[in-house]
Amino acid sequence: MGLFSKPEVVIAKESSNAKEYLRQLEELAEKATGENAKKIAKEIAVVKAGIIGEDNILFELKNSGMDMVVLHDLYIESVSGASAQIDFLVLTPKINFVLECKNLFGNIEINSKGDFIRTIRCGGRYYKEGIYSPITQNQRHLQVLNECRNENHGKVMAALRNHWFSNFFKGLVVLSNPKTIINDQDAPQEVKKQVIRADQLVETIKRMNRESSELKSSMKDLKEDGEYYLNKMHIEKPITYIEKFKQEELEDQPAAERPAPAPSEGKYCPKCGKPLVMREARRGTHIGEKFWGCTGFPQCHFIKKIVKTENK
Repeated sequence: MGLFSKPEVVIAKESSNAKEYLRQLEELAEKATGENAKKIAKEIAVVKAGIIGEDNILFELKNSGMDMVVLHDLYIESVSGASAQIDFLVLTPKINFVLECKNLFGNIEINSKGDFIRTIRCGGRYYKEGIYSPITQNQRHLQVLNECRNENHGKVMAALRNHWFSNFFKGLVVLSNPKTIINDQDAPQEVKKQVIRADQLVETIKRMNRESSELKSSMKDLKEDGEYYLNKMHIEKPITYIEKFKQEELEDQPAAERPAPAPSEGKYCPKCGKPLVMREARRGTHIGEKFWGCTGFPQCHFIKKIVKTENK
């Protein structure tokens, strides 16, 4: 960037599947009945909160006043079948950030073990509950991203790239609800560094760039990297997690009124119990092969290959 040049923020990918998912949920809610209608209403509230949170983060990034390329809602799959839905991949001159956006209700405590505990108020009383660590989730996203980058390289080259990756790619968990209070006084130092509020995001990115000893990338390089992730690694996939609500609505109907079952119905994830759906690998050595994937993704990453006799 020249002495008097204006910082440039490029949004290489701004759209999100969440808004389409919300549209489908609201359409399904008009016909839903009973307990399923309550579940859909709850899911709509969660999705709306998530969209608001991601919009808040996108606003902060657009007004960062520094060179960066932003990719929102990036979906990648490795040759091994591992997948990751990355909320934001932010490319900056010295460091690339994988952001996990959380618009959580209630206050968050992180204890000395790194466990996340949420306190919420309901009916005049306070309740505590453990939640799945967003740091663990984000670390898995980083692992998949690294694996995708290392494909088709030898062991020696992969080891060098792993070392390079750890220097240039950092994960951050961003809590986007401005009312959420974080109590991390007992949290391990490494955990504290990775969990921030949305209003701290830009300053954290700038500080980590200032502290990095790596060479700066030009805006031209950042744009080229953004095009690579968008055109070579990102996979546009249909929204399949709406199927779990459709299945539950069918189960509430009398048997005589139900349509003929689809091939994926009746199969459930052995890890979390949610329905499985048939998917097809779109890249790597397994391209074109079908497999069962969990509708609980991205919280659950269970997959099962489909044998030829099952796929007839």
